[in-house]
Amino acid sequence: MSLPSRIETVIVGAGQAGLTMSWFLRQAGREHLLVDRRATLGGGWQDRWDAFRLVSPNWTASFPGAPYDGDDPHGFMPRREIADRVAAYAAKIDAPVHLETAVERLAARRGGGFQLETTGGSIEADQVVVAAGSFHRPRLPVIAADLPARLSQLHSHDYRSEGELPPGGVLVVGTGQSGVQIAEELMDAGREVHLSVGTAGRVPRRYRGSDIFRWLHGLGTHGDAIGVSLPTVDQLPDPRARLMGNPHLSGHGGGHDTNLRQFAVAGMTLLGRIEGVTGEQLSLADDLHTNLGRADAFFDERFRESCDRFIERSAIDAPPDERVPFAFEPPVLRELDLAAAGISTVIWTTGYRLDYGWLDLPILDDQGLPRQHRGVSEVPGLHFLGLLWQRNQLSATLMGPAIDAGHLAAAMGLPEIEWEGLGMPGAPSDQPRSAPSISSSSGSSSTSSA
Repeated sequence: MSLPSRIETVIVGAGQAGLTMSWFLRQAGREHLLVDRRATLGGGWQDRWDAFRLVSPNWTASFPGAPYDGDDPHGFMPRREIADRVAAYAAKIDAPVHLETAVERLAARRGGGFQLETTGGSIEADQVVVAAGSFHRPRLPVIAADLPARLSQLHSHDYRSEGELPPGGVLVVGTGQSGVQIAEELMDAGREVHLSVGTAGRVPRRYRGSDIFRWLHGLGTHGDAIGVSLPTVDQLPDPRARLMGNPHLSGHGGGHDTNLRQFAVAGMTLLGRIEGVTGEQLSLADDLHTNLGRADAFFDERFRESCDRFIERSAIDAPPDERVPFAFEPPVLRELDLAAAGISTVIWTTGYRLDYGWLDLPILDDQGLPRQHRGVSEVPGLHFLGLLWQRNQLSATLMGPAIDAGHLAAAMGLPEIEWEGLGMPGAPSDQPRSAPSISSSSGSSSTSSA
């Protein structure tokens, strides 16, 4: 199917964010199309490793017009299932997707509107929604080039399974969600694992009797109505925090905490940040205990008070905090001999570089992120959905686009559209009595369960 030469709205990206925006446009009867560089539907979930599972419960895979309807709402989907669910959503809403169509240039047209140059042809559009996420190109630190040539090195983007790695120990660098889960997977497979600990925090799998995502979901969808919500991007102490790794936890084995101190007790060797390489010798920063302390404190500093206030103001009968501190202090190494440690592979879980080079518009800040407020850019008609910290830390998660899309739809001039929200099956209602219905004018959602 060939691209039209002109259309009202183009959505760049056909993952869950782009499809969510397509649903809103379809409900409003607005002409649009989606373009995606991939050959198949399923979004970025297709890039995850074989044993990947969601860190959020299955009920969070609820999209506008397609609430989760499976038989395991509190389980954690494997990679293939979530990719298939996104693809099925595109079919359910009859999204007008053009695959294998990459945008090479997006520029403003004289007199208004935009010109998109794609691998499938040129398109003129009145409005554009960029739903291409914020994880574009795997980032390898410069120091990777200094490691011995004998080592097998790969980014987590290219990691698929433990069995594909050469025999020997593995050094995993980075402790965001991917790094911690991959390190645990390798340890469970019997590998000797060294883990270089970064600055990412951790959150508990369960807090006050429920999965942590019950409370995050409640704060994201109902919090504004009762005066307690998640920290927003303008409340961050430093704009650079937008690019920090997501706090870690796991959906494997029915879901569990990922406490690095416990990993150390189980046999994983924890290291500080890598400062230098000389032959087989790594020099390590003396920051291991500091970073472990930051990870331990992250939830209490960032989310605990908001969760407690939400529970109180929503009159939810929740038990007290059941967490038990784990105080083990692993030894600190200031250097490591890679050969002596038997390490044959290095997996860099060091995140992604932003790549908005195809945006031929002066709207990027000094960190490479688009300047925008809740998805609305300073360029009339240009919008974003699914960005890192578009509004808060939920924005780039599985449920973030559905929460943020209502505000964006209103900014695009769509009529008010009510829908059923993102409910959590099998839980008492977390909806405050004063919460508004979700619509494109409010940008918030309400539901009978959370």
